[in-house]
Amino acid sequence: MGMQLYAIRRRNVSSDPNEMKQVGKRSSEVGEEMTGRIRWIRSYVVKEENGRLGTICIYQAVDEEAIREHASRAGMPADEINPVLDTLVMRDDPKSASEAAS
Repeated sequence: MGMQLYAIRRRNVSSDPNEMKQVGKRSSEVGEEMTGRIRWIRSYVVKEENGRLGTICIYQAVDEEAIREHASRAGMPADEINPVLDTLVMRDDPKSASEAAS
């Protein structure tokens, strides 16, 4: 079974950057349990209009149901799930502030 690339919007995940790291750790653990069905590629942590933190995540998955199961098991939302039809890369992602400081 092949994997499709998806963009997932998770709104208002947390208000605490340290909690976001814990959410990421749990997401990774659940992903390991679901090997072959889902694969986390990258996430961008974004500031929501209300000041909380959300994410825009890129995953590979066998289907949208695998993404919903992963989100449920990891205890996080999957507010929007969209198949990625194409990738246009103009430049590599810049280093994050924490990477640049090291």
